[in-house]
Amino acid sequence: MSEQNPAKLVTEYFGCNVFSDKVMRERLPKDVYRAVRRTKKLGCALAPEISGAVAHAMKEWAIEKGATHYTHWFQPMTGVTAEKHDAFLNPAERGGILLEFSGKELIKGEADASSFPSGGLRSTFEARGYTAWDPTSNAFVKDGSLYIPTAFSSYTGDTLDKKTPLLRSMDVLSQQALRILRLFGNTTATRVITTAGPEQEYFLIDKKLFEAREDLIITGRTLFGAKPPKGQELEDHYYGNINKRVSDYMKDLDEELWKLGVYAKTKHNEVAPAQHELAPVFTNTNIAADHNQLTMEIMKKVATKHGLYCLLHEKPFAGVNGSGKHNNWSMASNDGQNLLDPGDCPQDNLQFLTFLCAIIKGVHEYAPLLRLSAASAGNDHRLGANEAPPAIVSMFIGTELQGVIDALEVGEKYRSTDDKTFEIGVDVLPDFPKDTTDRNRTSPFAFTGNKFEFRMLGSADSISCTNTIINTIVAEELCQIADALEGSQDFTGDLKKLLAKIISEHKSIIYNGNGYSDEWLDEAVNVRHLPNLVSTPDALPEYITPKSVALFEKFKVYTEAELRARTEVLLENYSKVINIEALTMIDMVKKKIVPACLDYTKKVCETGTLKRELGISSGIETELAAKLSALTDAIYRETAVLEEKVITAQDKNAGLEMARFYRDEVFAQMQTLRAIVDETETNVSEDSWPLPSYSKLLFTV
Repeated sequence: MSEQNPAKLVTEYFGCNVFSDKVMRERLPKDVYRAVRRTKKLGCALAPEISGAVAHAMKEWAIEKGATHYTHWFQPMTGVTAEKHDAFLNPAERGGILLEFSGKELIKGEADASSFPSGGLRSTFEARGYTAWDPTSNAFVKDGSLYIPTAFSSYTGDTLDKKTPLLRSMDVLSQQALRILRLFGNTTATRVITTAGPEQEYFLIDKKLFEAREDLIITGRTLFGAKPPKGQELEDHYYGNINKRVSDYMKDLDEELWKLGVYAKTKHNEVAPAQHELAPVFTNTNIAADHNQLTMEIMKKVATKHGLYCLLHEKPFAGVNGSGKHNNWSMASNDGQNLLDPGDCPQDNLQFLTFLCAIIKGVHEYAPLLRLSAASAGNDHRLGANEAPPAIVSMFIGTELQGVIDALEVGEKYRSTDDKTFEIGVDVLPDFPKDTTDRNRTSPFAFTGNKFEFRMLGSADSISCTNTIINTIVAEELCQIADALEGSQDFTGDLKKLLAKIISEHKSIIYNGNGYSDEWLDEAVNVRHLPNLVSTPDALPEYITPKSVALFEKFKVYTEAELRARTEVLLENYSKVINIEALTMIDMVKKKIVPACLDYTKKVCETGTLKRELGISSGIETELAAKLSALTDAIYRETAVLEEKVITAQDKNAGLEMARFYRDEVFAQMQTLRAIVDETETNVSEDSWPLPSYSKLLFTV
């Protein structure tokens, strides 16, 4: 393929498995196509006769692509995607079949929702759940089925998925952002979209080694593992030469993603050995969320074809970098403006600063919501070190932009780094955001040119929750600004006063320094009074505070019942994850580690006995056998303690009490047990140890 001009070939097959705008334009009658375009832009419903025409064209196209089934593809609160496949075929006369797909089947489906987590929104005996076509995200063909992106709700209309709240939040942000644009005289924009570009980090390991580790198979991370002689200390893997096995994998991954219309752009080695990254081009946030779910699925499937396994857990290996998902977020109007770009005239600068100050205020007031959007048992291992930001939410804006808002706060002219002065809102400001300041990798929420990068999100997480929260809090602040300024007789003067007030009251969220330092921890908590929600059980209750409930209900993004349900689901998931990990540790210790220790100790003792019979000193064997015996006894003893704590956990009240017990007691005991097992590994022959070592896992691909 590469010998035939690969660039040309990519343009020919990119999106070939997507029912794209181009395909619709070619296959749909003009009036039907225009109706679908209106639906995509305005969110209006399709008439039954229109949906029928779309369904017919979609079915014919999918069959040509080899599809025999269709599925409504949705994102329940499990954090992964779900699908139920139905064949196009229906019985016909004389034992024949018809291939049919109606507009009704396109627009709405019914799935058994009883086994999906709902947080009490439905009983398990109530099976009905409904899927509704999301026409803003294109259908596609994969593995012989037509995939139709859909929302998912209960029989009573409660939201059971991650897509619906995201779509709602995008709508409310658009409404409030348009109010601001109108204040600045913009009458051409009719919609503001949020865009996202989630950078996806992942590990690749040999599939045979993966299959030899029960902990990786069941939990996605290594529950045991002694530190190897070399980790990431030399930083020689970062941006290093990509070896052929991985390069071949990345090539196939790109091709599979491109066929599905995913804008996979950048690929490189990450800091940790065996760690890599894929970054896409920015696109509409809803589509970016769908594409990222697809990306994670395809990453795993392609890996198996190369004898590899793709690990998406946030911290699969202790002692080296974990994997994150850097959520790059911005806003753009449909008349071509990036609303986080200062622009080329004084009015544009002031508009940019308005949106910037709204974000500053929103992040400060709702920092706990941003923190909980990245809360999970896996991500708790990662936050706070090795290029992952700390659990304290702060914002980085850079020194030049800091100078601009400082000048705006006190009503003075801004003096740039090259000693020029500018009147904010009168003069054209310098091109400060893009290249005159470095990026801060320790900041959870960093301005990086014409976008913000939220770096806290875990690698296995859906980006929907985070972006729903960002959209909603920014919509709230834009709403407050618009309420204050609509009807103003001195718009520029009143705006500057309002922005100065916002900066004065909320600048404590801005921190351009080292987020890892002890000094920052002390300053953030004790001086700036920023919340430090260290663990998932600390963060999740913030979903249902009166302040949070009021925010989401104001814009109809979530109801209070839906928020409580999500909190319950996430707390339950946290407890279940740690419970599964603890049980896996116990199983591994009993069936593999203790037997291996006993066998190796026996070999050492037998060697010592033989040496004594030959009249040779056996001091080494005696000492090693005693050490191994003590370690094995400790492993057995601490495993029994872990078993007791797991049993005790079941008696705790479901929800926060149980989650805290798992964090404080069960997980703490898991750490104690792991430390002893890891020390034991360093004293046992590699041939006798029952698990592939970190050295093999990290350095053999």
